[in-house]
Amino acid sequence: MTSYLDTAALLSPTFTPTTYANTLVLATNNPQDSPLDLSTPLSRVLFDVQEVDTRIDTLATQHADAIIGHTASQAQASGRVLEELEERVKELQESYGRLEREVGERHEQAEQVRLAAERMSRTLRLGRSVQRVLGLGRQLQSFVEQGKGSERGMVQAANTVLQLREVLAAGDAKELGRVQVVSTLRNEIITPAERTLLASAQQVVREFSMSALASSVAAAPTYRDSEATKTRTVGAVQTLWLLSPVKPGASGSTPTLQLAALSSYLQTALTASLASLTRALATLPTLDRTLQEIASRCQNIIALEGLLSSTQSPAHPSLPSDAEASNLLEPLLRHLDTSSLPSYFWRSLASQLSGRVQEIMSKGGVSARTLRSNRDRVREAIRECVETGSRAPSGTGKEVGEQPGKGWEREAAVMVAAVVGPLGR
Repeated sequence: MTSYLDTAALLSPTFTPTTYANTLVLATNNPQDSPLDLSTPLSRVLFDVQEVDTRIDTLATQHADAIIGHTASQAQASGRVLEELEERVKELQESYGRLEREVGERHEQAEQVRLAAERMSRTLRLGRSVQRVLGLGRQLQSFVEQGKGSERGMVQAANTVLQLREVLAAGDAKELGRVQVVSTLRNEIITPAERTLLASAQQVVREFSMSALASSVAAAPTYRDSEATKTRTVGAVQTLWLLSPVKPGASGSTPTLQLAALSSYLQTALTASLASLTRALATLPTLDRTLQEIASRCQNIIALEGLLSSTQSPAHPSLPSDAEASNLLEPLLRHLDTSSLPSYFWRSLASQLSGRVQEIMSKGGVSARTLRSNRDRVREAIRECVETGSRAPSGTGKEVGEQPGKGWEREAAVMVAAVVGPLGR
């Protein structure tokens, strides 16, 4: 078929509409003409389009049977594919329905069983926690009622309190708090028993005494009494150490309750000694008796120091074993910033005594004159008091004459200077 179509230009891989249009315009016009004639190239484009349409119509007419046959075969193939897909979709739908029935329903049932099992497990754990709290509560009540004054009973009761704190602060603490029997047990038994235990331990420390200086011969403590006193005191101090609060996650602990009780004991001894010695210096006939009482208090402090230094701190469940002090004396010495309890007693007493002597001398009168005239006697009496008070009392495991080697001369000099020093002013 002959044609005037420029098929080479139209089928070229580098064909662009602008280039083709520019070629037609230049072929039918002179570039110098103004204006350009565009009707001729436009007619050429229309003729080209008509020619393409004619060719398409001719080809479609000539090959109609082949085109119709190919289209029919494609339609039949598509139909077969569609039927096959519909079958597969139907099978998938049936499989999904079966899967939903077999798996989905069973999953829902299994989820209900899981939820029931989880709730039963929580209930079981809560029941065991309640049972443990009740058992520990009964133990604590029994220890407090039967173990008063007993080292083993007090320490066991303190450990029971720690176990109760651990249970009540565990993961089920919120649920345990909602159980009425636990709430009642805590308010009516655990808290009062803990207060009673704490008060008993503080009372034992407050009443600690092993010296026989201030006692009559008939009332002097026997070896059995001394051992019982040491046993009670050890139990009380260990109990206070265990009951002292511990911060969560702490690597060490400061036994605040123990330090408070022991510091109060020392302060009570200092206060009583200062008051009685001040009165005795104003009325010298009572000086010997007063100094004997002060020496007795210092002997008790020496006995307490020896007892604390020989007692290991108990194991605390909330602290690592390497965080515990080697003995119960070290925290107290650090707290008081001293190396010795007797030295702390004498130096603290001397620091407060000088002002009291100055008050007596400033008031004048018979008391001041008598004190000044008996300064030598007072000096020797105070030195003897410090020497006697620096000896460990019997029953502490040390000989009577063994303790004064601890530099009591310095403490005696400090006490003598505090009393005799203001007399010469």
